[in-house]
Amino acid sequence: MMILYGMPLSGHVHRVQLLLSMLGIDYRFEIVSGPTPELLRLNPLGQIPILCDGDLVLADSNAILVYLAKAYGAGTLWLPDDPVGAARVQRWLSIAAGELRQGPAAARMVALWQRSGEPADACVRAERLLAFMDAHLGDRTFLAARHPTIADLACYGYVAHAPEGHVSLEPYPNVRAWLLRVEVLPGFLPMPWI
Repeated sequence: MMILYGMPLSGHVHRVQLLLSMLGIDYRFEIVSGPTPELLRLNPLGQIPILCDGDLVLADSNAILVYLAKAYGAGTLWLPDDPVGAARVQRWLSIAAGELRQGPAAARMVALWQRSGEPADACVRAERLLAFMDAHLGDRTFLAARHPTIADLACYGYVAHAPEGHVSLEPYPNVRAWLLRVEVLPGFLPMPWI
């Protein structure tokens, strides 16, 4: 059985849980609370999530999403095979690792856990990203394609929980509509609120 190491309140962990649920994959969730010796053995960077699938150990939520989509999502559209579709998904995975992490995720880290080292302008960055996403979703149903992809799962958690970082979603109707579309997908699993 697969093992997923992480923390329930992590958006990075949640995106992996979403895909595991939507693919119907059974797994064991091991809650970690810090860089334990076992965690550091699995990922010397000490970051979560970590997925163990047999002898394979994978770290980085976006890499795990790609692996799961390719290894267990045959016949699905979670990760398009065509070059343009794959590139569109990769763009949003990059945004999830960059602008989303430095904006909504960072604002949430500061508001909830007073995490130092986060960008001082995280709320401004979050609002800039949400305005971009709202415009992008003006004539689209999902972020990277006409159907849901791992791009949507990678971005969902920290956008949905932006209000926990004192970033309102009220000015972004297209983003709010997109969140609802993700939330009605078969196998959707909500991320816990604080």
